[in-house]
Amino acid sequence: MKIINFAEQQSLVNVYMRELRDVNIQKDMMRFRRNIERIGEIAAYEISKTLSYDDMVTETCLGKAQTKEISETIVLSTILRAGLPLHQGLHNYFDRAENAFVSAYRKYVSENDFRIHIEYIAAPRIDGKVLVIADPMLATGSSMELAYEALLTKGKPSKVHLVTVIASRQAVEFIRDKFPEDTTLWVGAIDDEINEHKYIVPGLGDAGDLAFGEKEG
Repeated sequence: MKIINFAEQQSLVNVYMRELRDVNIQKDMMRFRRNIERIGEIAAYEISKTLSYDDMVTETCLGKAQTKEISETIVLSTILRAGLPLHQGLHNYFDRAENAFVSAYRKYVSENDFRIHIEYIAAPRIDGKVLVIADPMLATGSSMELAYEALLTKGKPSKVHLVTVIASRQAVEFIRDKFPEDTTLWVGAIDDEINEHKYIVPGLGDAGDLAFGEKEG
């Protein structure tokens, strides 16, 4: 697996990451969502550099121009609900992509013990297409793994890109063994720890709650 860690680069992602982590700035839900969306946009631009293109001739008002068009079909897949702002950022750039949605959540059996539960999937066929899976928080990697397995019921993609805002080092090692070798992980930052509740430390908190408000239960 190829890992692109934006924290190791000098880029605007680091500015947005700082604001996402800041306990005062993140109280503004609109700004929180927009910062995740921005990271999705940057990831989309970087992913676009890896795609194949066809040469084209485009008619302008003054003549003909040599241009390019993406020759691959892209499927943007999101893990609900926290993944929606990240998906929006990717979709802002890949505006003609096909879309898939997977519901994955923690179903607790005790205070610190849970199972990832897949409840819903809506997706096109993905055979031979470039699959991009977006989930802002990669704590254990289990949600990403199970979402991928659910999507494989719709076919086999030609290439897989994983886009996340923050991952734990444990999750990165976990998914490295669960995805094809040529998968690329695009991540805003990798934190070293997860706590007993399986939350990333220092992380930023619950991305779904911070983006959309606290949920009951």
